[in-house]
Amino acid sequence: MGMRRGRNQGDKEPVKLSKDKLRRALHIFQYVLPYKWAFIFGMIFLSAGSLIFLGIMKVPGEIFNVISGESSYGLSLNQLFVVIIGLLALQSLLSYFRVQLFAVVSEKSMALLRKELYQKMISLSITFFEVRRVGELTSRITNDVTQVQGVVSVTLAEFIRQIIILIGGVFIIVFTMPRLALIILATFPVVVVGAMFFGRYLRKLMRERQDQLAQTNVVVEETMQSIQTVKAYTNEWYELKRYVKNLNEAVRVSLRAAHVRGLFASFVILVMFGALFFIMWKAAQMVQAGDLPKGGLVDFVVFTGIIGGAIASLGNFYTAIVSAVGATERILEILDMDGELEVDVERRASSLKLHGEVEYRNVHFSYPTRKDIQVLKDVNFVIEPGKKIALVGASGSGKSTIVQLLLRFYDLDDGHIFVDGKEIAEYNILDYRQEMAIVPQEVLLFGGTIKENILYGKPDASSEEVEEAAKMANAWEFINGFPEGLETIVGERGVKLSGGQRQRIAIARAILKDPAILLLDEATSSLDAESEKVVQDALNQLMEGRTSIIIAHRLSTIRDVDQIYVIEDGRIVEQGTHAELSIMEEGAYNALAKLQFESAE
Repeated sequence: MGMRRGRNQGDKEPVKLSKDKLRRALHIFQYVLPYKWAFIFGMIFLSAGSLIFLGIMKVPGEIFNVISGESSYGLSLNQLFVVIIGLLALQSLLSYFRVQLFAVVSEKSMALLRKELYQKMISLSITFFEVRRVGELTSRITNDVTQVQGVVSVTLAEFIRQIIILIGGVFIIVFTMPRLALIILATFPVVVVGAMFFGRYLRKLMRERQDQLAQTNVVVEETMQSIQTVKAYTNEWYELKRYVKNLNEAVRVSLRAAHVRGLFASFVILVMFGALFFIMWKAAQMVQAGDLPKGGLVDFVVFTGIIGGAIASLGNFYTAIVSAVGATERILEILDMDGELEVDVERRASSLKLHGEVEYRNVHFSYPTRKDIQVLKDVNFVIEPGKKIALVGASGSGKSTIVQLLLRFYDLDDGHIFVDGKEIAEYNILDYRQEMAIVPQEVLLFGGTIKENILYGKPDASSEEVEEAAKMANAWEFINGFPEGLETIVGERGVKLSGGQRQRIAIARAILKDPAILLLDEATSSLDAESEKVVQDALNQLMEGRTSIIIAHRLSTIRDVDQIYVIEDGRIVEQGTHAELSIMEEGAYNALAKLQFESAE
């Protein structure tokens, strides 16, 4: 458990709403551009509805003016009632279309963003996934995009609406009651300065809260992915403790944020509404003195209330927008990365046909995350097309790294790898990898059916091809033993199948792909003797006529290969056939064979 630790997103600096950050965050609106007309009309309806709302709020004051005979519009009560019904009907119609249009914009644009974010993630190199945890990446594509969607669908529209109402309300008060307007406008700078002070601290807390929630997701993802290990070690209590610790930290940060929001709300109530009642008192004095009509007092109370509510709302919306800017930063950080390939929705047909000649020439390599440790040192060997070679050696000697470099998972530090006489970096990476198949030691199947897992090697294969591949992999018998046959659900990561059954599914997948180069990473080392024999028979059929590189744990499985390379500390120290290496009494291969023989004894 202690090994599953990665970079803590919460260690990053909190988002500050600088011009550069805001300008960068606005790049997310490129996903809105395909739906710009829906967005524009939504904004038009929003603005019109906000202005109509201000018009509706003038009606209560006008009613008092009509009753007291001070109306300046010459309307009767019945006419006012008809006007307000008409305005309400128009505003409700505009609100309906506004909500519909913003829903179209937010749902479709965020679906496009999620698609491109996922597309970018799966196009990135293995190195990217080695320094990030699954829970963190899941949080980017779920929580962060949801935050951005909230701004696009609701928050931004409401923010603009409140600004229109605020400016409109101030405009009405200034031009209809200038003496009172001077008093209320004097309170604005105090509220703005207070909002800036509280908003800065809130931004930091909201970023911390979002990152802490991401950490709780990380714990859940890791635990569920390793649930068998958790239960085998009876460490449910430990995982719960880890989850609760992160959850409590998220709660602590959230409560601190709530404390600051509460202080801000109290500040607004004390300053704004204290000033409001003071101004109401002054307005009442003006009514008594005959300097202000009775309806004017009602207008003033209504519009100062609207202005106060708009200011309070702007603070909340501003906080949500700032949080979304932080989420946008994290999303754009991934989107701006250079992928190792271009991913299309449809599988692109490849015209590349490799013969399978492989050459490693003076290869040196260190992992990007551990540059201080050289894993491979001057590795040289050649494999002729259709030949089978084996890599043997102790764990950590560099065997798997040789295979990973052939798959172009990493770039070399020095040296060259050629396939069919051409450097592998010169091939299109998609075409190149389509000519290879790997059967790993630990097969993790996808959680669908057996058929879907076999089809992963060739998604457009026919049912007959799938059946033939299953037969060649010695998997057809056990598949037919299930009531649903090929449609049997394998469970999360294939947990419903045994190790040998999963291996044979992986072999069927590789047979269906029909690769030029086959990579076997200790494909039988974790199986019992009976399963190993069945799987080995299937592997022998799979290797027939293909260039095959076998990482071998059990030396008994590689007696018939064309060449064996013994790896020690990143170097090839011996090479030859099984017969040639076995007679070298002091050789490394012989020493490995003796160790296995003694273990078997």
